[in-house]
Amino acid sequence: MENRPRIAVISPFLDKQHGTERCVAEQVERLARDYDVHVYSNQVDDVDPSCMVWHRVPALPGPHLFAYCWWFTANHLWRWWHRRFRGIRFDLTYTPGINCLDADVISVHVVFSQLYREVRDGLSLRLNPVSSWTRLVHRRLYYQLIMQLERSIYSRKRILLTAVSCKTAESLARYGRSETPVIYQGVSLDRFNPENRRQLRDQSRRLLGLPESTLCLLLVGNGWKNKGLDSLLEALGSIQSVNFRLLVVGHDGPAPYRTALRRHGIEQWVAFLPPRPDVEFYYSAADAYVSPALEDSFGLPPLEAMACGLPVIVSSRAGVSEVVTDGVDGLVLNDPNDVASLATLISQLHKNPALRQTMGENAATTARRYTWERNAEQLGQLFQEALGRKEVERRKLKVEVGG
Repeated sequence: MENRPRIAVISPFLDKQHGTERCVAEQVERLARDYDVHVYSNQVDDVDPSCMVWHRVPALPGPHLFAYCWWFTANHLWRWWHRRFRGIRFDLTYTPGINCLDADVISVHVVFSQLYREVRDGLSLRLNPVSSWTRLVHRRLYYQLIMQLERSIYSRKRILLTAVSCKTAESLARYGRSETPVIYQGVSLDRFNPENRRQLRDQSRRLLGLPESTLCLLLVGNGWKNKGLDSLLEALGSIQSVNFRLLVVGHDGPAPYRTALRRHGIEQWVAFLPPRPDVEFYYSAADAYVSPALEDSFGLPPLEAMACGLPVIVSSRAGVSEVVTDGVDGLVLNDPNDVASLATLISQLHKNPALRQTMGENAATTARRYTWERNAEQLGQLFQEALGRKEVERRKLKVEVGG
């Protein structure tokens, strides 16, 4: 145990309630079997403390841009202090995304240069009211900083990158990374499985006031506009004859969608609900998961829904569509703005309960292949490659100095 490689994991916070942070938390708990894991983070929740050493880096309150700049600087300072005065040295440094300059391995969950192109119009001062300009300028500055760091860091050949989807890997080609390995995210099968869904279904639907004959659609996550909620509401408005309920779960506010709800006459059929730690409560109540995302590197909720035995409708612009076989274990919407096609897919699931059942069973079988164990094992292989590279560099340097 004493000879295990020591790794530093750099992430602003870890928990099991958010996508990227959950991925790293699950990895840390499993990698601790083979590595001495030290986590540098502002906050850690939901992670077994016995599997790591947590070095708390104090957070700086204030606007996100300034908090990020402080975090980026502070985690370097904390590690330098530990190296200089406590003798803590690391064989490997790992981070999800842009959190430090000295990473050996980076898992890329979002390529901001790609994201910026998708949201650029929404950040235009000309197209938005003056009251929002301060917020928009702040966000634009943050994106510019991250994109500059991406150009600097991702182009360094000594750093090993991995992407959460082929879609993300393709976006990294702009930085000269043409063959980035893909490590898909995983799912906790002890929580998300058809048996748990069956056991919870009656109670969850009763508490949510859902009649058994009603088709319940589900969308989980934040950034509802990017998740395609506008298209989803319009599609549902065009098929009002369907006996449905839509559950929209997340932290966003419903106010921007009230006008659309009234226009389509579906106010009483859509419920905006807060997140729950036991998100499987919502999966158990649903009959199908629908996410016509405009842009998503991967997206854990659709995979969790599949693991529960739910048929899913996902956008081709979401990385999770790469694990879905269209018409077999889910339905893939080629264009998230194609409201007519989305309405057709929803109607198809509504009219054919047998299809929902078969597709849900196939979805559960597919999801069982994507475990956190598999994810951590593949990341561990990348760690071994990085350690091997560093050992070759050390030997080469030793020879050069000796010569």
